[in-house]
Amino acid sequence: MSSASRRLRTPALAVLALATTVTLAGCSALSDDAGAQDDGDGKVSVAAGFYPLQYVAERVGGDLVEVEAASAPGKDPHDAELTVQETATIASADLVVLLEGFQPAVDEATEQNGTGEVLDAADVVELLPAEEGDHDHGSDEDDHDHADDHAGDHADDHAGHDHGDDDPHFWLDPLRMAELGVAMADALSEVDPDHADEYAANAARLSTDLEELDEEFRTGLAQCELDTVVVAHDAFGYLEDRYGLHFDPVAGLTPDAEPTPADLQELQELIREEGITTVFSERLASQQFTGALADDLGLKTAVLDPLEGLSDETADEDYLSLMRANLAALQEANSCR
Repeated sequence: MSSASRRLRTPALAVLALATTVTLAGCSALSDDAGAQDDGDGKVSVAAGFYPLQYVAERVGGDLVEVEAASAPGKDPHDAELTVQETATIASADLVVLLEGFQPAVDEATEQNGTGEVLDAADVVELLPAEEGDHDHGSDEDDHDHADDHAGDHADDHAGHDHGDDDPHFWLDPLRMAELGVAMADALSEVDPDHADEYAANAARLSTDLEELDEEFRTGLAQCELDTVVVAHDAFGYLEDRYGLHFDPVAGLTPDAEPTPADLQELQELIREEGITTVFSERLASQQFTGALADDLGLKTAVLDPLEGLSDETADEDYLSLMRANLAALQEANSCR
């Protein structure tokens, strides 16, 4: 087994155990559902923790795989609880794709019930320390060419698989998504070696698309009158690291981390000083604080999607189209040309 995929399972008896959130009554349902998912079509079954992982699995796997989300769409995936059916999806999957620490329920269900291979995105993509999301608003540094400043700095940080101090939102960097695509091809090839060439070719096509997207962001955000963006929660550190805009969140790394009155006062002062015209909200998170902030200061509101999941409104979109919508929103709000 390559380092790109690994088994999180505890010894064999744990395969029969329920996650602590599943009741004894659900145990029977879990067993029945897991067996029912083997439809004999010969496709590799993949359970993906949340949307960006699902997107990469679908692009790399193509028609050779059947990808199911391990958590319900339309909900914030942070700390999502799983249903019996969702746990069954993980239990029966040939490959589980997750980001350890981002969805503890998915981690637990995989460890206790999973029988297939596991690809942890944190093992194959360099995560930024969460503290890099802290900004010095008094800084005059406007150099946007620091995309590779952190390359290699944290390559050894994952040996213990403890990502509690890392920013999980790597998928907002197209080039990191391309890295995941390569690892996805390797993981699928371990499960289904007969189609390794197809998986590699699909990953290469995905990388081309993501490199084009990266170039669109680089050129589209290179010349902006404003370089500070107020967002709902601290999900955009990878956009900042790659493209140089400064993102100031109302909340913390999770949308439910409420700001203090002092936080809001500081943001109001920043908005006035920088001449910010737009406050960005999200589709899957409450607009309580972003809406109030915009109303208090007479600002416009817009959506900047952290792409943690699809909503009813974006069900027909995909990663590329949503990222391009984000780019257009940033260009308009920051007067980029």
